Amino acid sequence: MQPSDGPEFFDEGTPCGVLTTEPLGRVLDYRAPEGGCWMGAFVQVPLGPRRVIGVIWGPADGRFDRTKLRQVIRVLDAAPMRAELREFLTRLADYTLTQLPMVLRLATRVPGLADGPVTRKLLFRGDGLPDRMTDARTRVMAALEEFGGAGLAPSELAHAAGVGTSVVRGLVTAGALAERAAPRDQPFPRLDPARPGPVLSDDQARAADALRKGQSGYGTWLLKGVTGSGKTEVYLEAVADCLRAGRQALVLLPEIALSAEFLTRVEHRFGAKPAEWHSGVTQSERRRLWRMVGQGGAQMVVGARSALFLPFQNLGLIVVDEEHDTSYKQEEGVFYNARDMAVLRGALNGAQVVLASATPSLESWANAEAGKYTRLDLTTRFGPNALPEMAAIDLRTEALPANRWISPSLQAAVTARLGLGEQALLFLNRRGYAPLTVCRACGHQIACTDCDARMVEHRFLERLVCHQCGATAPIPTKCPECGAEDRMAPVGPGVERLEEETRALWPDARVAVLSSDLFGSARALKAQIEEIAAGGADIIIGTQIVAKGHNFPHLTLVGVIDADLGLSGSDLRAAERVFQLTRQVAGRAGRADKPGRALIQTSQPDHPVIRAILSGDEEAFWQAEAKARRALSMPPYGRLAGIILSGPELEPVFALGNALARNDAALRRINAQVFGPAPAPIARIRGQHRVRLLVKAAKGAPLQAALRDWTRPHKLGTNMRLVIDIDPQSFY
Repeated sequence: MQPSDGPEFFDEGTPCGVLTTEPLGRVLDYRAPEGGCWMGAFVQVPLGPRRVIGVIWGPADGRFDRTKLRQVIRVLDAAPMRAELREFLTRLADYTLTQLPMVLRLATRVPGLADGPVTRKLLFRGDGLPDRMTDARTRVMAALEEFGGAGLAPSELAHAAGVGTSVVRGLVTAGALAERAAPRDQPFPRLDPARPGPVLSDDQARAADALRKGQSGYGTWLLKGVTGSGKTEVYLEAVADCLRAGRQALVLLPEIALSAEFLTRVEHRFGAKPAEWHSGVTQSERRRLWRMVGQGGAQMVVGARSALFLPFQNLGLIVVDEEHDTSYKQEEGVFYNARDMAVLRGALNGAQVVLASATPSLESWANAEAGKYTRLDLTTRFGPNALPEMAAIDLRTEALPANRWISPSLQAAVTARLGLGEQALLFLNRRGYAPLTVCRACGHQIACTDCDARMVEHRFLERLVCHQCGATAPIPTKCPECGAEDRMAPVGPGVERLEEETRALWPDARVAVLSSDLFGSARALKAQIEEIAAGGADIIIGTQIVAKGHNFPHLTLVGVIDADLGLSGSDLRAAERVFQLTRQVAGRAGRADKPGRALIQTSQPDHPVIRAILSGDEEAFWQAEAKARRALSMPPYGRLAGIILSGPELEPVFALGNALARNDAALRRINAQVFGPAPAPIARIRGQHRVRLLVKAAKGAPLQAALRDWTRPHKLGTNMRLVIDIDPQSFY
């Protein structure tokens, strides 16, 4: 299919440039196939003895003999990659100093791209009913409904419902499921933007009207609203305006677990569920979405950060919900920040970009202050519910026994809420049972054999787990260092240990633990969240996953177990992250008609961050953070780049780091500074020794070009890697 914007066409036999995902670092020349091809077409080309996928990227280089060029094998049955997406990938590669083929890989992660148009037998809702409905059969029918009635293969439906294929076959026999041939990839159900939305508050209506007036072209908006203020309703109005204009909308969420509730809200608003794109989606649904987005058969996509690379036909709106969340930064393969790249893609597509958060990143706050973004504020909660009352519990004055983490004051507050039939949340941002296992005889600490990291005890798994490489080991009964029997002791709390304490204090309470490592699938996590929201737990224990946009209407008390966790150390953004996370989790309380309260356990009640959290004066906090960063010329008022060197032997890795530090003329030309080399905070991961350097430059300095010139002369030794992280978010 040829795109409507009339791209350059290459007649049969004409040389053309093809970019593949192979790590060759450049565009390759081929002859156009029989029938010709056009710019952006997805093609299959020969590369050595193999056949690989590529994209027609432009004219051929022209330096090679035309008669010796190999021919493109065929044009694939997929909508061509539009010019704005090709430009986006090129600009992202230049900004992140990543080879373009690696970036192209992000835009072609779809199964079956090389397959032709085929039909297959799919299962749809039938007219019959089985004699009896078991739990397994009910799950199958519910799973089919979750996909909007679209057909699924028997194996996919069984996987989605968590049952065996025999259950599915039984429903086919009973007539509850009908099998028929259908095109493999079908358009998604149409969303109706004309359906009336909820009645908006004055604040919401003003924000929605401002977004509506900006529909004509690119603009970035910072939608800042206190927790529970109804930011979602505001940007769903922007989605409705976008759909009415015949354009597509993309909403990025930081967690898969957030999508279930959000999809339901979208369905209520528009009469159908949007398309989903994240790791919990089946392979066939990923292929269907990828193809339909390019053909205009998907109006709205809700997804993780990788959805930013989908081949939208006519993208008109990008929403980045919880825009401050660190999960938007990818820190493997291609190092990019989806929040910042969303702004770039919006500009290239002439689309609106809405960055939504109750506690925005300092970068977005500063861009709004500088006039680069337009700021929209929602200052009050929607409806009758008020912001929670916040108070500190000074742990220095509490009689807290050893190996206990719930203070008497917090215990009394939880007991009172349970007596009223309400829910309480205990928040601790630490997975597992205990972060450390120590021998009480000799002091030996159990560490990972492949990383410079301590093993974390997970009693749910009955294993020790390394949170860096994922390695596991049995929980030891005797010390591997001194051989002492029964002297190994867990030190410090994780959410599993907090659960143990909670069950001892409130033996009759229903306790639910929300931690990403306790669920085998995204579906199981979603189900638990839905059960909690429906009142299926009295006490919720959770890591940071509970802070991200969930709405628990029965929750009226939040207890932060260790507000000081994260305040220590030299992380540039430590104060900002503690402030954001604590304010976000506190905002889970009192979101319905009952008043909420948040109690913050701390040993530092006079710490500036704790005072800012309790006072609720967010503007004062951002201004103080901005002043401190500006004084040091640190982001967002300066630029940073992290250089991570790694290899199996420490000496050559450090030698390369020293060579880079000594030969820094290219950086000095732009007045940049180099710090290091130094061992990374986690100096060894998966057997690879890690050394870091940090480059600091002025805000407007041409940092990427200088980094290229600086690193290019240095050759890497055997099995060594050099990774550049532009705008690093973490420094591990």
